[in-house]
Amino acid sequence: MKQDNSKRMTRILTTLFVTLSAFLFSQSSFSENYPYRSDYLWLTIPDHADWLYKTGEHAKTEVTLCKYGIPQNVEVSYEIGQDMLPATSKGKVMLKNGRAVIDMGTMKKPGFLDMKLKAIIDGKTYDHHVKVGFSPEQLKPYTKNPADFDAFWKTNIEKAHKEVNSEKLVMKCERVDKYSTDEVDCYLLKLHTDAGHSIYGYLTKPKANNGQQPTGKYPVVLCPPGAGIKTIKEPMRNHYYAKNGFIRLEMEIHGLHPEMTEVQFKEISNAFSGANGYLENGLDNRDNYYMRHVYVACIRALDFLCSLPEWDGKNVFVQGGSQGGALSLITAGLDPRVTGCVANHPALSDMAAYSEAGRTGGYPHLHRENQMLTSEKITTLQYYDVVNFARRIQCPVFMTWGYNDNVCPPTTSYIVWNLISAPKESLITPINEHWTSADTNYGQMLWLKKLIKE
Repeated sequence: MKQDNSKRMTRILTTLFVTLSAFLFSQSSFSENYPYRSDYLWLTIPDHADWLYKTGEHAKTEVTLCKYGIPQNVEVSYEIGQDMLPATSKGKVMLKNGRAVIDMGTMKKPGFLDMKLKAIIDGKTYDHHVKVGFSPEQLKPYTKNPADFDAFWKTNIEKAHKEVNSEKLVMKCERVDKYSTDEVDCYLLKLHTDAGHSIYGYLTKPKANNGQQPTGKYPVVLCPPGAGIKTIKEPMRNHYYAKNGFIRLEMEIHGLHPEMTEVQFKEISNAFSGANGYLENGLDNRDNYYMRHVYVACIRALDFLCSLPEWDGKNVFVQGGSQGGALSLITAGLDPRVTGCVANHPALSDMAAYSEAGRTGGYPHLHRENQMLTSEKITTLQYYDVVNFARRIQCPVFMTWGYNDNVCPPTTSYIVWNLISAPKESLITPINEHWTSADTNYGQMLWLKKLIKE
C-alpha cells in the first residue's frame, strides 16, 4: 500500500510540475516544452521519479495525451534512440482510458534514451518527447586534454595584454539614460580586447548610496551571451543584480553595436554563413579559430571589471546560459580571480564526441556539417571544449540543466558536471528543454550572494 501511495504521489507531483511548466511557457517568448494555448497536452511519467536508472535497468514510462485536460483514446507512434542519435526501435500503442505504459528499454553503457512520441488527430500532428538517463554520473568525455593546453592559453592571454594595455582597454563608456533608474545606473561600453577585436556591453551599477552597500564597494558579475549574432535586447532584464548590490556586465562577443537594427544584424549574420557560422570559422587551426579571441575577450572583460574603483577587491563572478554557460565555465577555468560560477545547460561541451560511433556530442553539433569533424578540427576543439576548462575550475560552481534539452543535451551537461572537482551544486529539472525559469535565474543571483566574501 505504501508503494502504491508513493507512485500516486509521484504522478501527482509530476502532473503539477508539467502544468507549472506550461504556465511558465505562457509567460515567456522563447521555446519551451508545450505550445502556448494548445488544446492538447502530453504527460509522460517515467516509473523512476528522478527519471534516472542504473545501466541494465528497464525504463517504463506512462504516456497520456489530453484534450482540454481530458485523456484521449488515440494511437501513438513512438521512436526510441540514444540522446541526439537516430532511433533504434519503433512502435505504436493505443491509449486506453487515455493512458499507456511504454517500455523504453535499457542501456548497457551510461547515457540517455530519448523517446519521441507522435499522435495524428483530425489531420494534425502532435509531437512530444521524453529522455531518461542511465548511470549518467559515470559519463566520461571523448575529448582529450592536450599537454600544452595551459601554455596555449597563457600565451594568448599575455599577448592580448601586451597588445592592449589597461589604459587602452576602454574605448567607450556612455551612460544610457533610458536604462538608468533611481536605483541603477546603466552604461554602454566598448572594450578593446586585443589588437584586432573589441566587444560591447551594458554595465549596470547600484546607484550611489542606494543602501545596498554603504561603503560603495561591490562584487562584479560577468555575463557572456548565448550563441548567435544578435543584440543585447533586454539590458535591464537582470536589473535585480544591481538592486542587490552587484556590478554586472552583460557582453556580446562580435564587436557589434547593440543598438544596431535587426536588419543590420541579419546582414552580418548572413556574412558569417548563418547565425552560428562563426563557431566553424577557422576551425582547422587552433591559432585561427574564431573563438580564440572570444575566450580572451572574456578575460579582458574581467580586467575591466576588476579595474573599477567600486569593485570590492574580492568577489568576481561569472554567470550565463547555453553558450554563455560555456563561456562562464571557460572563464572560471582560465582565470583564478573568479570566485563563483553559474552555468545553465552549457554549450560547446564534448563537441567532437560524435566522431566516435554511438556517442552523443554537444552544441553546435558539428557532425551535421559535411567534413566538419576532421582530425585537424578535432585537434583544435580540444583547446576550446568546455570539458578541458571544467577540469581546471577551482571556484564554487552552480549548474542547472534539463533532460529534454535537444540543444545542449543532458549527456554533455553531465560530462561537464562529472569533471568539476571544485565545490559544486546542481539543479536538475528533467522536463525542461532549453530554458530556465525566472525563479531559477533569480535563485542563482541569491546563490552568488551567499558566496560574497566580506
